[in-house]
Amino acid sequence: MTAATEPGGHPAATPPADPPPADPAAADPALDGTAPDGAARDAGDQPEVTDQAAGNGRRGSRRSRLLLGVSAAWLLYLLAHLLLSGRWWVWAIPDLLPPQVFLAVPLLLLAAAPLARPARRWVVAAAVVALVPGLGLAGLNLRALVGGGDGPAPATALRVLSWNTGVWDRDDDAGTFYGFLLAQRADVYLLQEYKPTETGGEVGELARLHRAFPGYSIVTRGELVTLSRLPIVGTRALPAEPPAGADWHAINAQVKSLRTDLRVGGRTLSVYNVHIPIQIGLGRSAFSTATRDRFNDRRTQYRALRADVAGNPNPMLVGGDFNTSPVMGELRSLRGRLQDAIRADGAVYPTTWPARVLPRLWRLDWMLITPSVGVHGYTRLDPGGLSDHRATRLLISLRDGRSG
Repeated sequence: MTAATEPGGHPAATPPADPPPADPAAADPALDGTAPDGAARDAGDQPEVTDQAAGNGRRGSRRSRLLLGVSAAWLLYLLAHLLLSGRWWVWAIPDLLPPQVFLAVPLLLLAAAPLARPARRWVVAAAVVALVPGLGLAGLNLRALVGGGDGPAPATALRVLSWNTGVWDRDDDAGTFYGFLLAQRADVYLLQEYKPTETGGEVGELARLHRAFPGYSIVTRGELVTLSRLPIVGTRALPAEPPAGADWHAINAQVKSLRTDLRVGGRTLSVYNVHIPIQIGLGRSAFSTATRDRFNDRRTQYRALRADVAGNPNPMLVGGDFNTSPVMGELRSLRGRLQDAIRADGAVYPTTWPARVLPRLWRLDWMLITPSVGVHGYTRLDPGGLSDHRATRLLISLRDGRSG
């Protein structure tokens, strides 16, 4: 093919070729995946990092709200418990919580507080506030860490045994039962759930007690039996003495505290044998009705005991099965004049029920004393299957120059 010519025979001028299109990647190194410093760069990295950070923030916010909600709910529950326990019959159900819960929840909140980063200070503050009453409600015996007894026992010290016998020896061998009692060599026995056998009756059972414990004085009111090697100078049933001629069942339904005044040297020691009814109604009537009746019965018994203790000028020991854990509010009414003798026990978390079945979560049996009573030993004894309650053995003395 011949070249194109312009008119007049001259060759046609060839237009200059267009310059190649500019390479966008060359103009902007960022677009070809390399940064100006030569580092590789993925155009999709930045959005993924942003999404991940946003997801972490949402999860952190949810954790914060959850922990704040749990903290607030526990503080409200704790406040309600302090206000209502022992004062409202419905609270008998929450009162069944194991005491350790009141220590465990604040500690768990403290452990989880770092997860609530935006609000961890509030979670920590709530946990610390809950921990203050929680230590008392949990039933810890912190005196055990430093030794809380009143030193070596003097030669005149008295040994006192308190025990819920588990309906006496009904399901046990009588020889084993009495052998356990005699082995304690106590000066004073405070025994609960005494029940005469159907065959021998109360006369026969009392005769057996006298044969087993010669030299002891024995006082009974219903299920309560107090044995003393010391002279007895007075007795009183609470809330009131039963009417003359009342049978064992009638007395047992009414009397749940038995005061016995003992002559110790030239002074009088009042010992109270106590068995407060359980707080949950399990009878034939509706659960709510039975529980409300039990609450009213417990309140009557506690009020009578508190009134007698308040008006008693003697040194006192109040012991027995209170069916009351450290969580429950009824014991507050006795703490004005009485102290917990558990300080002489070596266990940080002492329990008395159940005696053998695990886990042992509750302390239902108490020994309370006035400041004029020194405590030199506190032992919780395994009854060897004779009862579901541990027995409590106390070594005490009367302090010189102190009254009440």
